[in-house]
Amino acid sequence: MTETVDIAIEVDTQKAKAALGEVEASARGFASSLASAFTGLTVQGRDLGSVLEQLATRLANLALTAALKPLESGLTSLLSGAAGGLGFAKGGVVSDGRVMPFARGGVVAAPTYFPLGASGLGLMGEKGPEAIMPLARGADGRLGVRTAEGAGRPAVTVNIATPDLAGFRRSDVYLSGLVARAVARGQRGA
Repeated sequence: MTETVDIAIEVDTQKAKAALGEVEASARGFASSLASAFTGLTVQGRDLGSVLEQLATRLANLALTAALKPLESGLTSLLSGAAGGLGFAKGGVVSDGRVMPFARGGVVAAPTYFPLGASGLGLMGEKGPEAIMPLARGADGRLGVRTAEGAGRPAVTVNIATPDLAGFRRSDVYLSGLVARAVARGQRGA
């Protein structure tokens, strides 16, 4: 008996395509510089020393441009993220020029950038309102979201309407267990 397993893998190739585009641009720049140098040597009759000097200058310029590209991208991202996150009057983290604290939670109603460790920027609220909920460590040491102070356990009411009372009484224990398990799954930290 033969079994077949299909595996689907999704790969985001945008970064690879962008890097390949940069390599192609660098290669074109190098080829252009090399062609220009040999043209200067053979057609224009310049001496080898000045042609090599001009070639070295162009190659150094290409290398410096390539080396500074990540810095340029990082600064652009940082500045656009800082400016982009400040423009929301409602729903952002800055209102009327003041930082809005979210230590007790809150709602972000519009796209808002926020710092995300060493990896850069995060974006929240891009598809609609999102909740910010503070985390607390329980007595068992687990980290999670707590219910409001004094809220207690939620009341669960189950209404069952049946035309067959005898059949219901026979399945009472089963249904009680089913509801109890559903409530237990719904309780956080249980």
